[in-house]
Amino acid sequence: MTSSSGASRRQVLAVAAAAATAPLLAGAPAEAKPKQPKTWDLTILGTSDTHGNVYNWDYYKDAEFDDSKHNDVGVAKLATLVNQIRAERKGRATLVLDAGDTIQGTPLATYYAKQEPITSTGETHPMARAMNILKYDAVTLGNHEFNYGLPLLATWIEQLGFPALAANALNAKTGRPAFLPYVIKEVRLGGHGAPKLRVGILGLTNPGVAIWDKGNVEGRLVFADMVATAAKWVPEMRRRGADLVVISAHGGDSGTSSYGPELPNENPTALIAEQVPGIDAILFGHAHNEVPEKFVTNLTTGERVLTSEPSKWGQRLTRMDFTLTREKGRWTVTAKSATTLNTNTVVEDPAVLAAVRGQHTKTVEYVNRVVAQSSVELSAAESRYKDTPILDFINHVQTEVVTAALAGGEYAGLPVLSIAAPFSRTAVFPQGDVRIRDVAGLYVYDNTLEAVVLTGAEVKAYLEYSAKYFVTLPAGAPVNPETISDPAVPDYNYDVFSGVDYDIDIAKPVGQRITRLVLAGTDTPVAADARFVVAVNNYRRSGGGNFPGIVKTQVYNAQQEIRQLLIDWAQAKGVIDPADFFVPNWKLVRDGVPVF
Repeated sequence: MTSSSGASRRQVLAVAAAAATAPLLAGAPAEAKPKQPKTWDLTILGTSDTHGNVYNWDYYKDAEFDDSKHNDVGVAKLATLVNQIRAERKGRATLVLDAGDTIQGTPLATYYAKQEPITSTGETHPMARAMNILKYDAVTLGNHEFNYGLPLLATWIEQLGFPALAANALNAKTGRPAFLPYVIKEVRLGGHGAPKLRVGILGLTNPGVAIWDKGNVEGRLVFADMVATAAKWVPEMRRRGADLVVISAHGGDSGTSSYGPELPNENPTALIAEQVPGIDAILFGHAHNEVPEKFVTNLTTGERVLTSEPSKWGQRLTRMDFTLTREKGRWTVTAKSATTLNTNTVVEDPAVLAAVRGQHTKTVEYVNRVVAQSSVELSAAESRYKDTPILDFINHVQTEVVTAALAGGEYAGLPVLSIAAPFSRTAVFPQGDVRIRDVAGLYVYDNTLEAVVLTGAEVKAYLEYSAKYFVTLPAGAPVNPETISDPAVPDYNYDVFSGVDYDIDIAKPVGQRITRLVLAGTDTPVAADARFVVAVNNYRRSGGGNFPGIVKTQVYNAQQEIRQLLIDWAQAKGVIDPADFFVPNWKLVRDGVPVF
């Protein structure tokens, strides 16, 4: 027989006998100690934004991954930490969750979406292989899960040995959830005879999918507000018996969005914690930050909600620990905490490595194929603040493709401009052999090429918006390339144009920086009503970064991946020579004087 506190009858009698024979202090009455309630514990481990990383490998450098802080990456490293904690807890309840952005981000992930897509081959995706070895309890869909279309996403979900959640991704026709909204996991808090706890896990994906992957989801899915969706489902989970409620959310905690007000908030994790009662903890992702432990007070209940974000790429593992008591059949959380663990402290899990070894090897062989010879070394190191040949390479290819596609049509007479962003600070085309991995390292995103028509006024407004990337530096002030950009604006949200000549005056305030904008190779100012075809990637054209004027009907959209177009151009030419494409057309100035 077991008492309501979990103690056996024999244990109760033993305690009573010991108390009866204990000596009393002379002259002092015995004080009865208050009975301490029995406590139980639960650990929840969390990953996020693994982005196709299984091995601790940099496919762009063809070497073990390393960065300035000596971080490691990959699900194989995460698995070792998870297995260590499971062993340490010796069968006590441990859940493992992921907050999304799983199947995009490395050549490994791209290969099994584009070169040998799992939808065609029936092969198991490497991220499904790796995560199934690790035995996750649930994964939330991140925005990048939608990059390759709904059929590939559906195939990947079918390959998982655990549920994929996204409560706010709704069928556009019915308004009902298109994916599983939540699960309730029943776990035993200890060995045989220990009580069971029902843990509700709600998954929330990012509303920005409606912009970023409009081509894949428009007319099929709509994305509801994450806060409102939590407010709908948390009480439902409680009604269905969830003793503890955890949200796995693919959205940061800044409360801001990279897009305008036309969509629900992109990074609402703190708002969810504040506004929705009944949540115990939130594992979150999307922002790629490391947030070991952060408490947010719910405005209705006064309860503190535990939140944590485990960085990116498998560099960190979140560990959440909960202490609970049980009285009259009801559970109470008496303590909770979180931390992040660094995966550079452990070796890779051999079972995960073995599961993905063949796919990893095939990807390494693919990215090491030589596509062309470069006449000189081309580096992206200075592309953010200087006009460089390697960025002009992207713009040249985009311009060529769009110009050829529009030949003979109604837009054939318009000048073609092109936009590219300095995605990488480390990309290099070495002199001599240029391999697929070198091109992929320059263009790290799976964007496709589109084109729209902009007026001269819209081009100028776009450039002004882009120029907010730079901090304001008065003439004469020292210039440090490392601090020349506003840390709030990521490199991928700074765009460089080709096809017009312009100056950016960083001594002037934001919005007044484009002091010279002329037709290419002339001194003729760009007229406000002039018309241009502008080659642009699908992310930007659909609203990513909230740039003005660019969200409009395409005049070109052949669904061609820009990275592949770059590879194809290089293979066709055989030689990458800046003389074929480098046209210096922009510079940073202060009061008209070049900064560099």
